[in-house]
Amino acid sequence: MLSSILVPLVPVILCIGTGYLIARVGWVRAAAVPDLSNILFLLLTPALLFRTMGQVHLQELDFRPVGLYFASAALLFGATLAWAPFTTATAARALAHTFSNTVMIGVPLISLVYGPAGLVALFTLVSLHSLVLLTAATLVFELAQARAGADDGHSMARTVWQAVRGSIVHPVPLPILAGLLFAQTGLPLPEVVDKPLQMLGAALGPMALLLVGIALAHTRIGAHWRGALRIAAIKNLVMPSTLAALAWALGLSGPAVAVMFTASALPVGANVLYFTQRYGVMQEEVSSAIAISTALALATVPLALAAARLFM
Repeated sequence: MLSSILVPLVPVILCIGTGYLIARVGWVRAAAVPDLSNILFLLLTPALLFRTMGQVHLQELDFRPVGLYFASAALLFGATLAWAPFTTATAARALAHTFSNTVMIGVPLISLVYGPAGLVALFTLVSLHSLVLLTAATLVFELAQARAGADDGHSMARTVWQAVRGSIVHPVPLPILAGLLFAQTGLPLPEVVDKPLQMLGAALGPMALLLVGIALAHTRIGAHWRGALRIAAIKNLVMPSTLAALAWALGLSGPAVAVMFTASALPVGANVLYFTQRYGVMQEEVSSAIAISTALALATVPLALAAARLFM
């Protein structure tokens, strides 16, 4: 059993480690990270998302596991807001506690462990992940900012609309929706299009994991490591524990629930940092939390994969 869990993780760890090493020896400089990210998010990710979802029919999708994920995220998000004063800093922590790295780490990991069926379940989550969590976070950030008297006078409705639009008109949800629409036509994807998409999609996994290692090598933990460690521990351990408890209470199980549980155990996603930069709060702590939770995931994800077998 242990070997069946560890075997899929070996290439994940090796790729992240290789990325870290080549960055540390100076082969990839920090200035190159944004360009590498653009290749990942604007080219490789859309290719894999479109090709995978282009073979899925809507009646085959089960949204109950996705609902389970968002319900557990809502519980943890609300608990974080209730535990501390209602400020933008608390909102940033709440988002960091619940927003997973579903693409850079989630896609290659789920593909290795659960195969194509697992990717379909993950992409169903990914198609709504940013839209639901980031829109909810925008509302909370705006309310906290207005309560603090720091509102700059812009319309909250406009801000929320911008968040919704940005979460849909995005290189992750758009190819998922386009692929699903194409699949409903019943037409086969021409080979001249399918083969390049297959090659680009196959490059996503190793490229994403290398970039995780490169980003880790160029991230400084700084003086905020205690707060960052708390965020990482809650994201990597409390979030999946919350989902597991909710699944048990509702009597939900199956491979898709196992995928949701694994996704909930992934480290903090980079979109949280973009939010902190937008609102000018918690930037260094969240940046450190992303690095720590990613490193911590090398130990916690194997535990999550072992526990996920209980849902199969």
